[in-house]
Formats: sequence, C-alpha cells, structure tokens
Amino acid sequence: MAAAFVRTLKRDYVRVNPRPDAQTVIAQLPAWIDHYNEVNPHRALGYRSPREFIATTREAPSAN
Repeated sequence: MAAAFVRTLKRDYVRVNPRPDAQTVIAQLPAWIDHYNEVNPHRALGYRSPREFIATTREAPSAN
C-alpha cells in the first residue's frame, strides 16, 4: 500500500512540479499530500477523494 502511494506521489506530483533540490521537494510535500487526500479522485473509492469517502462513510447510518 505504501509503495503504491509513493508511486502515485512520484507520478502525479514530483514529475510535474519544479524540484531543483531536496529542500524544495520537502517543502512541497504537505501540499501534495493534502491534494492527494482532499481533491484527487481515487478509482477504488468511487472516484472520490479519501476525505470525501471517509466523510460519506461516517455519515451513512449503521445497518444494526
């Protein structure tokens, strides 16, 4: 799971943003991770972001 996340970060964020040095990449990581969790749609989650999916799941009434 972690390997897939790292591949996605590299493919969708690192390769398309300026990265003149490691310090620049480290400074950009929090924004990339926020985007990944809040905006980026995920096929496995019905094309919702992880935060959208969690919010929907928490709001759903339990089946008990």
